[in-house]
Amino acid sequence: MKLYDFAASPNSRKVRAVAYELGIPIDFTSVNLFKGETRVPSFLEKNPNGRLPVLEDGDLLLWESNAIIGYIAAGSALVPTSARARADVDRWLYWQLAHLGPATRTVGFERIVKKLTGQGAPDEGAIAIATEEFGKLCSVLDRSLGDKSFLAGDLSIADFALAAHFSTGEAAGLDVAPHPRVHAWYKRMLSRDSMKRALEDAQKVLS
Repeated sequence: MKLYDFAASPNSRKVRAVAYELGIPIDFTSVNLFKGETRVPSFLEKNPNGRLPVLEDGDLLLWESNAIIGYIAAGSALVPTSARARADVDRWLYWQLAHLGPATRTVGFERIVKKLTGQGAPDEGAIAIATEEFGKLCSVLDRSLGDKSFLAGDLSIADFALAAHFSTGEAAGLDVAPHPRVHAWYKRMLSRDSMKRALEDAQKVLS
């Protein structure tokens, strides 16, 4: 399998973390977002949306990061088999796409991407709105975690999907400390070797 990705992006980071967690051998091919490499014709043939990551497995070209982690983790303990447990995992995957991702992406773009790509000063108004939304989302997650160690009870692909975006938020200055259950869950995720490796990959790209 080959993964076209940019290690610094949270959507690429989640795929790397799941692959590392499961010991899945993947050939990583870097596509530099900052240099517009997702917009060249050769890449658009792989993903007409011009977005990363893209998994190539034989004649399969699969885009959308949550679809990719579901595919590579199929049959493992990270993907539950019962309908109810799988629905719980899917709930958090959709939540990440619809709610958490936009909030962390906005702050990450304003505080990190703009600086790295010379796109001017951050929009403090946009940051304030996204930061407030992030706080509300953390409250939702904090209540939902209850006494569980992981989002759906057992460790799953959903934990990696969310943790990847929380790590982007942390790098951009978003704080989970006011939400004790979220903070404890996030520390558990960061302690895993798979997440450490994915974060090291991201840092190498940005350094």
